[in-house]
Amino acid sequence: MPVPKLGKQLKEKMLRGQTVFGTFFQHTVNPAIVDVIPDNTLDFVIVTAEHNALDLAEFLPVRYALAAKGIACLARTHSRDEDDVSKVCDTFDGVVVPYVEDVEHARRLAAAAVYRPLKGLALERVLKEGQWPSDKTRDYIHNERCVNTVFVPMIESVTAVENLDRICSIPGVNAVFVGPNDLTTTMGIPNEYDHPDLIAMLQRIIDGANRCHVAAGCWFGKREQAERTIKQGARFVVYSNDGSMMRDAMESAFTQLRKI
Repeated sequence: MPVPKLGKQLKEKMLRGQTVFGTFFQHTVNPAIVDVIPDNTLDFVIVTAEHNALDLAEFLPVRYALAAKGIACLARTHSRDEDDVSKVCDTFDGVVVPYVEDVEHARRLAAAAVYRPLKGLALERVLKEGQWPSDKTRDYIHNERCVNTVFVPMIESVTAVENLDRICSIPGVNAVFVGPNDLTTTMGIPNEYDHPDLIAMLQRIIDGANRCHVAAGCWFGKREQAERTIKQGARFVVYSNDGSMMRDAMESAFTQLRKI
């Protein structure tokens, strides 16, 4: 049975102005965990090998279990290499690329995701002149080969924010996603997630992305911070991760039990 086009569905929700909700899987590679995800909670999961020793291939069983439950599975790459982006997009519903700030680099990363398998001179002609090998090739890539691919560059530096309008205008950019640790570090306020300057910067990012009809959001591990950003207009909501949610649930439950 073919895998449903969940990436396409996720893109369509964002284009309609809907808010989509997801979380990170950093440790979970056993597909059985998907059985305990309540219905109507997640639109997508981002599996990540950026801050651990896992390989993205280890998340493949989870990816297919999520698909069976109707949840899109995006993969965050460790590198910012175009070939890695293409490889991920051939397997997952989309890709999240860390620390994208240079506009030309962003354009080539997007092309690796949504214009594959075009490469070399043929790709250069599309990027520089809008000249496709044929109408048939253009239709194949847009409507068949890459129709299910979600491309999300991460905005994690002041330079990236300064280039935001141009990044969001690149064909194939479906959402932008803020990594608050990296961004606050480059702002000179490391890990101050409630700092007024970060809150103002997030508003700037959300408003700028919306002008380009691109969803924006920021990762947070505290619910009140995620709620604040939703109220600011965030539509690509990534809350917590598998390990943190398990820790928080156990801490809350057993702290209360030990008081009895």
